[in-house]
This record gives sequence, C-alpha cells and structure tokens, in this order.
Amino acid sequence: MNRLGQAILALILLAAIGFAAMVTLGDGRAPTPAPPSVSASVPDPGGALIVPVVGVKRAELVDSWGQDRGGGERRHNAIDIMAPGGTPVVAAAAGRVEKLFQSGAGGTTAYVRSPDGAWSYYYAHLAGYAPGLAEGQAVRSGDPIGYVGDTGNAGAGNTHLHFAISRMRDGDRWWQGEPVNPYPILGPILADARPDG
Repeated sequence: MNRLGQAILALILLAAIGFAAMVTLGDGRAPTPAPPSVSASVPDPGGALIVPVVGVKRAELVDSWGQDRGGGERRHNAIDIMAPGGTPVVAAAAGRVEKLFQSGAGGTTAYVRSPDGAWSYYYAHLAGYAPGLAEGQAVRSGDPIGYVGDTGNAGAGNTHLHFAISRMRDGDRWWQGEPVNPYPILGPILADARPDG
C-alpha cells in the first residue's frame, strides 16, 4: 500500500472512531471501538465495502473467521452472514464478475474481482443468481449478485451468505489468493447495504 492509501485508511479509521464515540446505543452506552490490534491490521480492500446482505447491519455481524469446520478438518476463512432464504445479496464493492461456479462446498457461488485485480470477493451458498448476472459483467457496490440460500454444504435450512475476501497476487486465478478476514473490514468502519441499493 502506498503512502496515500495508508493516509486515507488512517483518516477513515479516525473518522469511524470519532463517529462511534458520538453515537450511543439504546441503553445509553457508547459503542466500544474495535481493539487497536484489529483496527491497525485492517487491510485496504480497494475502497469502502458495504455489508453484502440487504437489511443486515454491521452490528449484527458475527466474526466466524477461523472457526473449525468439518469436525476440525478445515478452518473457516470467511464470515457467515445469517439471513432468511431469498434475501438479496449485493456486491460489497465494485468489480467484475470473474467466475460463476457450482461447487460441492460452496454450492452456487460468485467471485468478483476488484477493478485493480488486487482483491477477490466470494459469495457462496446462494439460492440463485440475480437475473442477468454473467461472467465478465462489471458491477458497482450494491448491485445485485444473488439471493441468500443454503446450497453446497451449508445444510438444509441453514440459510446464510458465506462471504470471503482474498488478497490477489499477479497471476492468481479466481480460486486462489491470500484469505483476509472480512469482519474487521465490514464490521467497525464501513457502510450498510440499503434495500433500495
């Protein structure tokens, strides 16, 4: 990340902390900002991200990153965003649909690569794709991707969006990259998707 990117990220973090200090919860307590160790390690995924499930607020997210899956056989390199089946899933950030894929684990999935190619956003367990979604299509933040479902290994009735972010290197293909925890990026500092979105 260049110095300008670092400065912009620092300003975003300071503004978010200042805003959080001014906002109070229903019980009158001010929200607790993210611990410095989390905030200091937040990568810059190429711009502001929105929560990719319409109607879900940042405060409702749960950090399921790193949890054991498959009886401890694998780590969860994503977060699960719980929502009723059929809830619209939207692009967390602008990019290009790199791959629409059916897999045993992820079920109906979509991979969106950031415009600079440095980030990949993965949407899994979808009930289906948004009408007209196609590989190579440019999407803006908030554009329809699909619908929350329980396809793949989610388990019948366990409707949620499995959302992952990967930092991509030159030459990485859609399934590659270095996994990055989406929770501190979506959680403390960025905007929510709006139903009109």
